[in-house]
Amino acid sequence: MAYVSGEKRDDGACPFCVPVAEAQELPELLVQAGQLGYVTLNLYPYNNGHVLVLPYRHVADLDELREDEAAELMSLVVQARVALQAAFAPDGYNVGMNLGSAAGAGIPSHLHFHVVPRWAGDTNFMPVTGDVKVMPETLDQTKRRLVEAWPT
Repeated sequence: MAYVSGEKRDDGACPFCVPVAEAQELPELLVQAGQLGYVTLNLYPYNNGHVLVLPYRHVADLDELREDEAAELMSLVVQARVALQAAFAPDGYNVGMNLGSAAGAGIPSHLHFHVVPRWAGDTNFMPVTGDVKVMPETLDQTKRRLVEAWPT
């Protein structure tokens, strides 16, 4: 409801800046916590299972990542795809990022990869005519499935 009503965070902080210790406990939407980055459910998903892969460090562009951060983020992207395949068996995936507001980044100051499972025919009249996306399960249910399917 906060998103729908246009409410902003009171503290103005980046919503993607998660303390490493907090991430290690996997609160709320976090699916997997790494050493340098983490995977979280997208609070406003395009499809069920839509996850974001982010560095803990607040950086806006790829050239700001250290090599170890970039390597771990790519590893987390691969692990997310493996877990999504095991949990949801989609027909395909969109994997990518939007760098900068002009490219569609909702939070351009903290880079993040999107990993979106796709199914043949997953676009229907609801988003086209009603500007509404229907999700068949809650974020809690999606998180549970992904955590259980995460590769070890």
